[in-house]
Amino acid sequence: METKSTKQSSAPSTSSTSPIFKKILVAVDGSESASRAANVALELADKLKAELIILHAISPPSSAYKSAIPSIGPMVPPPLSQQEIDAYYGYAKRVAMGIMGGTISEAKKRGITVKPETPEGVASIVETIINHANRENVGLIIVGTRGLGGFRKLLIGSVSSGVVTHASCPVLIVR
Repeated sequence: METKSTKQSSAPSTSSTSPIFKKILVAVDGSESASRAANVALELADKLKAELIILHAISPPSSAYKSAIPSIGPMVPPPLSQQEIDAYYGYAKRVAMGIMGGTISEAKKRGITVKPETPEGVASIVETIINHANRENVGLIIVGTRGLGGFRKLLIGSVSSGVVTHASCPVLIVR
């Protein structure tokens, strides 16, 4: 007796008209693992015909530093002038574009819609990634993690861990 399976797949279609993920966000920081994450994001965005958002968060300029003499403790220099703050963010944006530039160029070469984002004054990288993904209605977040030797290789980075814990969409961590 011959039987036919009538079980239907519950997996979403991957056709070009209805991709699984319409928007993919990849967070980059210039590290090797972030570079690998960007490459994976390019491949997925290309195959799924998804928009690619490349995010590099810029932390605020540091105004406090630790003294080399432990008994003195933290020392606070005079506040930065607006000119110094503007110069810092100008420089940080140039660095960010240098980090994102290769991925942006490759995306354009492949015909992928790409949107570079460089939010400034970020206190929490994790919160920035999560909030940006929610605001942009991202379907997938891709982040890298650093590869450490020995026992530590079992652990993922704090940003990766935080994104996985708090994201409301799937997260792909690339080693």
